Amino acid sequence: MSSTTDYTPPKVWVWEKANGGRFANINRPVAGATHDKDLPVGKHPLQIYSLATPNGQKVTIMLEELLALGNAGAEYDAWLIKIGEGDQFSSGFVAANPNSKIPALVDHSGPKPVRVFESGAILMHLAEKFGAFLPTETAARAECLSWLFWQMGSAPYLGGGFGHFYAYAPFKMEYPIDRFAMEVKRQMDVLDRRLAESEYLGGADYTIADMAVWPWYGGLAKGVLYGAAEFLSVHEYKHVLRWADAIGARPAVKRGRMVNRVQGDPASQLHERHDAGDFETRTQDKLAPAG
Repeated sequence: MSSTTDYTPPKVWVWEKANGGRFANINRPVAGATHDKDLPVGKHPLQIYSLATPNGQKVTIMLEELLALGNAGAEYDAWLIKIGEGDQFSSGFVAANPNSKIPALVDHSGPKPVRVFESGAILMHLAEKFGAFLPTETAARAECLSWLFWQMGSAPYLGGGFGHFYAYAPFKMEYPIDRFAMEVKRQMDVLDRRLAESEYLGGADYTIADMAVWPWYGGLAKGVLYGAAEFLSVHEYKHVLRWADAIGARPAVKRGRMVNRVQGDPASQLHERHDAGDFETRTQDKLAPAG
């Protein structure tokens, strides 16, 4: 392995320049709002503010699955948050999520609005609210939640670690790519071994654990994330591929992936969703690339 020795960390780190890379224009070492702007509120009790990244897809997939079960109370408005333009730093969004990350949910179904942030917390909130996709039996619930929190703890290595250095960093660096590729392959092996013995991550039933893990690791297995399928030899993970195909074929998953999507085939995009009919009545204006 080649070595790089031309950088010595300072005694005290100071933010003096942008760090380069795809998201340099929105990266900063402080929290809080950069501008005043209220979040819009639609007609449904559930208001989602998001973008169709893997984290954003988790929640819209969950909502579409709930609607597919006949839960009319799961109708929702999904508002587009353009993270590349800094929408997540508006005063309204920071009030919904002080961490300024998508997705954020504001639940208006009770006497007072309830904010829920962090995608795993949103999945749990919705599962408990509607009594679906989260087992109630102790062992099954524990298995489901273990895999849900496995994803929450593991995905930063895939996205912020491997994905950043492999796809988004301003130049390629062998050490971090090698380090995070090794960890991502270990994680894929963890999943493959589990899915060799179980149809879904939590057991025999499809749960919020699958909804959380699929957009990240299913996307990687199917070559959707980072263009890294060949690099990581994802064809080795036969059980992950079987699981990824089965979940990807679900109609609710197909719909959920489209919501707040601004990349790829225009036919796969629904920038905002305010009614179930929006999937059938998309106009060219709605499908036009975000400005």
